[in-house]
Amino acid sequence: MILRRLALFIGLTFAFLTSQLPEYAQQYRQRLGGALDELNRMLVEFDSDAARLQMNREQGIARLGANADEFARQRADRVREDSARAARLQRQLVAFENAGPLARLHVLASEFDPAIAARAWSVYEPAIPATGEGATLAGAGFLTGWGLLRLLSLRRRKPLSPGRKMQA
Repeated sequence: MILRRLALFIGLTFAFLTSQLPEYAQQYRQRLGGALDELNRMLVEFDSDAARLQMNREQGIARLGANADEFARQRADRVREDSARAARLQRQLVAFENAGPLARLHVLASEFDPAIAARAWSVYEPAIPATGEGATLAGAGFLTGWGLLRLLSLRRRKPLSPGRKMQA
């Protein structure tokens, strides 16, 4: 009786936790879009500044990088890093858009940006799963938690072998 209640509790706990994965992925995607928008805004400004001097982005970065001033060289490195990060985030956003509901979790797990993931987690608010994806994961989580506890309890209840005696 206690084991059944414990299995139900564990199953419900797993159901709640797994049902939150799609919500976290959604909040991550929103932050991903915001980060990409901001990176693109900064890169457009850099491109505009370079274009006024008849240069493209690569030429502007090279000019800053060749500057004797350490600050200018560091700025060149930062623009290069921002450009690469923007391309990476754009690929991830496209992957999210092209992925099906459960496949989005694979995209999140395999391609996440640590800074965006940390910021999304710091303001994460649980939500009731109102999608098929959330319900599916809740069901899978419940069965996993409930099943694990049931399996563990069966392992502990091994029948006595003929040579073993019960202890009082």
